[in-house]
Amino acid sequence: MTQNDSTPKQADDRGLRNLLMRVLAALVLIPVAILAAYTGGWLWFGLVTLVSVGLFLEWRAIVGNHVGWIGLGVVYALAAFAASIVVRLDPVWGFSALMFILLVVWMTDIGGYFAGRGIGGPKLWPRVSPKKTWAGAIGGFVLSLAVAAGFAMNGLGSLLPLLMIATVLTVLSQLGDLFESAVKRKFGVKDSGQIIPGHGGLLDRLDGYVFAVVAAAVIGLLRGGADGVGRGLMVW
Repeated sequence: MTQNDSTPKQADDRGLRNLLMRVLAALVLIPVAILAAYTGGWLWFGLVTLVSVGLFLEWRAIVGNHVGWIGLGVVYALAAFAASIVVRLDPVWGFSALMFILLVVWMTDIGGYFAGRGIGGPKLWPRVSPKKTWAGAIGGFVLSLAVAAGFAMNGLGSLLPLLMIATVLTVLSQLGDLFESAVKRKFGVKDSGQIIPGHGGLLDRLDGYVFAVVAAAVIGLLRGGADGVGRGLMVW
C-alpha cells in the first residue's frame, strides 16, 4: 500500500479520535456549566471569572505585544464576563435564558460539525476558515430553531419571538467563530490553546458563545432592565 492509499484511512482515524475527544470533553464540561448556571450565585460568578481570565490570557498569547489588539482582548473578555453575569442575575428567568443561549450555541456547533462533515460542499469563507461549509452553517441554524421550538413547547416563551432570537444568536455565534478564526489566521496561530481535548483552547470553544451571550444580554437589557435581562430576552 502506498502512502497516498493510506492517507484517507489515516484522516478517518484522526477524525474519529477527534470526535471521541470532543464527546468526552463535552461529557465533562457541559454538566459543570449547567450545574454552575443552575446554582448561580458565587459558583457561576467564579466559573465566569476564571473563564473570562482564560479567554484574555489566550488572546494575549495570540496577539503578542500588539497594544491595540490587547485592548480589544480586554473588551472581548470583559464583555463575555458582564453579559454572562447579567443574564443570570434575573431571579426568575435567568437560568432559562442562560440555558437557551447555551443550547443555541451548542446546537449551532453540533449541527455545523456533523452537517459540515457529512454533507460538505461549498465553503463558507475559505480564506478565514477552510473547513467551514454552508451546509454546516445551515445545519447549525436548523438545530438552533429546534431549541427555540423546544422551549416554546415547554412554556418557556412564545414560539415566534424565540425563533427570531435563536436566528440572531445562531448567526452571531457563527460570526464569532469566524472572527476568532480570522484573528488566529492574522497572527499565524492554529489553536488558541490546548486546555480542552479535541477543541483546543477556551477561545476555540467559546468564540461563538461570547458573541451570542453579549447580543442576548443587550436585547434583554433593553427590554427588561438591569434586573430583568432574562425576562426581557425570553418573555415577549
